[in-house]
Amino acid sequence: MFVLWLILAALAVLVAVVLVRTVRFTPGPAPTVPAGEETIDRDKAVENLRTLVRCRTVSNTDRALEDEAEFEKLIHTLPELYPNVFKVCKFERLEDRALLFTWAGKAHTDPTVLMAHYDVVDVDETGWKKPPFDAVLEDGVVWGRGTLDTKVTFNGVLTAADKLIGEGYVPAQDIYFAFSGGEEVNGLGAVHIVDWFEANHITPALVVDEGGAVVEDVFPGVKQPCGLIGIAEKGMLNVEYKVKSGGGHASAPKPHSPLVALSEACTKIENHPFKAHVTKPVAEMFDTLGRYSNFTYRMIFANLWLFGDVLDSICRKSGGELNALMRTTVAFTQAKGSAGRNVIPPEAAFISNLRLNPEDTMDSALAYLKETINDPAVEITKLEGMNPSRISKTNCPAWDKVASAVAGTWKGCLVAPYLMVQCSDSRHYGRISDHVYRFSAMDLTAEERGTLHGNNERIRVETVGRAVEFYVRLMRQC
Repeated sequence: MFVLWLILAALAVLVAVVLVRTVRFTPGPAPTVPAGEETIDRDKAVENLRTLVRCRTVSNTDRALEDEAEFEKLIHTLPELYPNVFKVCKFERLEDRALLFTWAGKAHTDPTVLMAHYDVVDVDETGWKKPPFDAVLEDGVVWGRGTLDTKVTFNGVLTAADKLIGEGYVPAQDIYFAFSGGEEVNGLGAVHIVDWFEANHITPALVVDEGGAVVEDVFPGVKQPCGLIGIAEKGMLNVEYKVKSGGGHASAPKPHSPLVALSEACTKIENHPFKAHVTKPVAEMFDTLGRYSNFTYRMIFANLWLFGDVLDSICRKSGGELNALMRTTVAFTQAKGSAGRNVIPPEAAFISNLRLNPEDTMDSALAYLKETINDPAVEITKLEGMNPSRISKTNCPAWDKVASAVAGTWKGCLVAPYLMVQCSDSRHYGRISDHVYRFSAMDLTAEERGTLHGNNERIRVETVGRAVEFYVRLMRQC
């Protein structure tokens, strides 16, 4: 009887602790927003973007398939679009289509770097409702490849600077505009820019690249729009799984053919996902946004020490980006077998793409795959990849500047750190700065996000204007 009472008392204490922590899990202070409004010439910003989109700057791993003239057309158009920038800023062209602008400030100790890329991925025009490089403006929407990724950012940075320079504004510190023309194919433009900073002994106090955005309905139990700022990005690893055999005619198959062995290996990996890790970016996102969630989710996020497995189960079942935030993911993307339908392949292969959680490395991930498959017949080979980026700070002036610009531009949105699951050029800047942030200055619907690298990419004209406003607000703090 005493034991029963002891168990009940312990349960009562546990319930009390959980409820008290949940009740106390309330929203923290919002970012400070400077008073006043910014007036933006949205029509000019939209026309500038349309001009950029009409430049068919499609990058390709095979440089012979690129149209260099289109890249040059864009670059030579810039002085016409942003005349004040070219009057005041120093402009340099570095290797691999890297562009660097220097806007000299009153001091030179804590510079800012604002990034974008002006190359785009290729298109299948048959799947588009509007010509992808005509920049059609219809019903308040601009259609075209690059409108979102990331010519809107490229244009937002330069249009904002052009406006401020025209008003006679001089930044407190140097501001650099760093643009690459090969981000979509892992080009070296950003690397050359970082090399330039290193060679000139420049340590940026703030770096901002593409990444998160203002989104809705992406966090459990939260109804408000969320401005997500990436403070790190996952690594990437491509892996090949290969099985060899003697081949033969399909009429007399031997047991455990190459494709069967590979299918079994694939199934093992699918059934044994990587362990979940609540890393610093994810923990801070949960701590920030979880306070605005409904009671059930607030209870989970306020007591992850108790409900961590519950959260992991939710993430695994939902899949998608929420699950990707928690663990290293594996997506099987390519397969190769026999050239003939009636031929057993002498060699078969699968390819998978891994996105590495900050707690994992390329080596640790590869070791986990080999341990999980546990089949000597399956050759597992690393093709190419990169480890996760460094994690940037959030309790610092650099973070405050970006958060303030987000909150000031999108009134009422919640601002939170997050882990970027894609790769970007910003990963290279971890060599020279502890303050690298990933935010695409856009509010995007789920449908709009689905057009990134897909068909019918397009952007609302309101979004184009707010991108400029964001950068104006940010530059005024630099």
